[in-house]
Amino acid sequence: MTIKFETLADPKARETGNVLAPAFNADGLVTCVVTDADDGTVLMLAHMNEDALSLTLETGIAHFWSRSRKTLWKKGETSGNTIAVSDIRIDCDQDAIWIAGRIAGNGVACHTGKKSCFFRRITTTGNGKFDLKQVD
Repeated sequence: MTIKFETLADPKARETGNVLAPAFNADGLVTCVVTDADDGTVLMLAHMNEDALSLTLETGIAHFWSRSRKTLWKKGETSGNTIAVSDIRIDCDQDAIWIAGRIAGNGVACHTGKKSCFFRRITTTGNGKFDLKQVD
C-alpha cells in the first residue's frame, strides 16, 4: 500500500499545520538526513521519493531513491545494515526529512565500511588549497 500524501498550496498551512504534505522537488524528491538514534552521529544523506517515504513510514525501515541508479532501495538490503527508524521528522517547509535510527548488521551506514558517510574533514593546506583528513 502506498501512502498518498496531501498537497498544500498555502505556505502557512504547510509550515505550521499538522498535515503531512511533503514538498517534493521537480525531480519528485526530498532530502533526508539520517543520524544515529543513540549517539547523534550524522550517518548519511540520501533522497526520498513518494514511494521511499511511504515504505519508510509503513515498515519502519529506511528506504531511499537512488539518483544514480534511478531506483528505489531499502537501506541495507544486500549488506544487512538496515536502518530501523526510531524517530522521523520533517522540516518547516516540508522539503527535508530527518531520520534518527539504529543500524542493524555490523553497524555501518556507509558503503565504504565506515559507520558514517561523513568520515572526512575538509582542512586547509595553505595557499588556497584544501585536503581531506579522515576523522574516525
